[in-house]
Amino acid sequence: MAASSMLQLFCKYSKVSTGIYLTKCRRGVTALHTSFPHTRNTHSSVSGRNVKFLMSEASSPYGLRSYKELYELSIQDPETFWGALAKERLLWSKPFDQVKDCDFKQGKIHWFCGGQLNVSVNCLDQHVHKTPDRIALIWEKDEPGTEVKITYRELLEATCRLANTLRRHGVQKGERVAIYMPISPLAVAAMLACARIGAVHTVVFAGFSAEALTGRIQDAQCKAVITSNQGLRGGRVIELKKTVDEAVKMCPTVKHVFVANRTENKVPMSEIDIHLEEEMAKESPVCDPEVLRSEDILFMLYTSGSTGKPKGIVHTQAGYLLYAALTHQYIFDYRQGDVFGCVADIGWVTGHSYVVYGPLCNGATTVLFESTPIYPDPGRYWETVQRLRINQFYGAPTAIRLLLKYGESWVKKYDRSSLKTLGSVGEPINNEAWEWFYNVVGEGRCTLVDTWWQTETGGICISPRPSEQGAEIVPAMAMRPFFGIQPVLMDEKGNRVEGNNVSGALCIGQPWPGMARTIHGDHQRFVDAYFKDYPGHYFTGDGAHRSKKGYYKITGRLDDVINISGHRLGTAEIEDAMDEHPDVPETAVIGFPHDIKGEAAFAFVVLKDNISLTESEVVDELKAIVASKIAKFAVPDHVLIVKRLPKTRSGKIMRRLLRKIATNQTSELGDITTLDDPNVITEIVEAYNKHKGQSYKVSS
Repeated sequence: MAASSMLQLFCKYSKVSTGIYLTKCRRGVTALHTSFPHTRNTHSSVSGRNVKFLMSEASSPYGLRSYKELYELSIQDPETFWGALAKERLLWSKPFDQVKDCDFKQGKIHWFCGGQLNVSVNCLDQHVHKTPDRIALIWEKDEPGTEVKITYRELLEATCRLANTLRRHGVQKGERVAIYMPISPLAVAAMLACARIGAVHTVVFAGFSAEALTGRIQDAQCKAVITSNQGLRGGRVIELKKTVDEAVKMCPTVKHVFVANRTENKVPMSEIDIHLEEEMAKESPVCDPEVLRSEDILFMLYTSGSTGKPKGIVHTQAGYLLYAALTHQYIFDYRQGDVFGCVADIGWVTGHSYVVYGPLCNGATTVLFESTPIYPDPGRYWETVQRLRINQFYGAPTAIRLLLKYGESWVKKYDRSSLKTLGSVGEPINNEAWEWFYNVVGEGRCTLVDTWWQTETGGICISPRPSEQGAEIVPAMAMRPFFGIQPVLMDEKGNRVEGNNVSGALCIGQPWPGMARTIHGDHQRFVDAYFKDYPGHYFTGDGAHRSKKGYYKITGRLDDVINISGHRLGTAEIEDAMDEHPDVPETAVIGFPHDIKGEAAFAFVVLKDNISLTESEVVDELKAIVASKIAKFAVPDHVLIVKRLPKTRSGKIMRRLLRKIATNQTSELGDITTLDDPNVITEIVEAYNKHKGQSYKVSS
């Protein structure tokens, strides 16, 4: 984005351009909710000169005109940078008196101290009082052509009715509520209703097993669960209520289960169950919002690693909302009137930040995608783009590689001229998928942002945009840090790796507003996981390479690094090389013990349909590509052709299962309930048996 455009976007929220609007907004909010008067913060400690830069085009005397200068200000003077933006971008009931109070050594992260606000007011009320009939949500239901549009006024009314329902049934500020629903306007209203009354929501992806749901409810000590009778996905009915019934048997803290109707099918109701829509109809469409401190908890979201129980990552109010809104606007170049299409489920952090909170805080029209990329056919995404006139499309490399396998015809069948920005999220995107996404889907004219971030970071941290006008984008590379993000590469001894064309453990050198605050119930685990290994830094757990030009490329999780004869190599690097083969849409590489090398690489490879070569010829070519692109030592010892890879319902490859198979530990697979189709394990084991000439079967 051009520097002038950046400044104009900052100026959009200045006193000059929005003063009348703010007056109307304040008057409207106080008329509806007299207990919650809103003000813009006028008493923060940031300096007036630099605030003026961030607020108006009169900034030119200070010489801050480029991305580089804006970024340097955010790093060198974060209090000025973030303080000014928080004042102008958020509605406050009480101004903050301190921008930040952080100490990485203790895992202490506090932003906008002393301030008070309400997130739902920032996401709904301020837009309702200006443009009540603007479309907030487009619900792209499972069946194409059945979309439902919800205005900001309608979403606010639903949120208030749901919030009043929760209050009437005893849910209070600070208490936890589990949300186990298909993606829908009511699920978004449930999140915002919790935010309105100060309850803490923990959304659990509506595909997790009863056991997984139980663990999350128990850890969070949830007082209530909001669910649906059933879900619909890819033409299949998902029995959500049955899963909740099984889960809450082991959860004595749950007093009520609120049940919405996604389908017309009736489900059994118990004494703690409540028909949600019926109760909402009894409530007022106005609900006084709770006054919340900046550091009160907004939500918890559970992440699960390969070992240990899931971690309840805690995000708080003001800092998270500000960061989600800013990254949404500047990275995707979102403009008012655009239709923003993030196809993530709200059960994941991408759905939280870029389906719900970021877009709604910006007054955007955001798409809720209920279906799958291949239902009813592999053209579903692009038919949706054509029908809804989507301007920004944000999806996962896994889905792109899947669609790549079906060829270009399913893409070119539909009009994609509305698209301006494409985004990739979830894992590093390989070069072939990037090129296909850019050239075929985006017709070589759309900006493609490969974004790196985590549940713990709250929002995107490294991305090709924003940048200087005309700045290059390197395929399959995250590239540039967002404002306030200071990437640092560390070596094995804990020292910073300086210069360019170097690799190391990716850390972040200073706090930013959107980052997580703790792990629920275990702050020491939070400190140990993210701040202990590299004191004074946030440790991401990822490896990265800084190129000769200073751009960042994520090389994969450090627990996915293979040490082959003393050479440390990210599995993502090998996958990226192999994925360049024209007959290979995706691969998964894992490390396994080797008597001589210490570790060796094992590649699981999916082939396209109707290839002209034999499998053995493809394997030979893949090994040659790796030897050429990386080095001979990086060539996998084993390359196994499989029909598909084991993926979660959100599309992530479960590499730990592949490690178990490759090391003959199929009796110790652990929990596989999150797999989209558990039968894939049997398929891979059968292929592995033929490959190795061994015979054993998967433990049930």
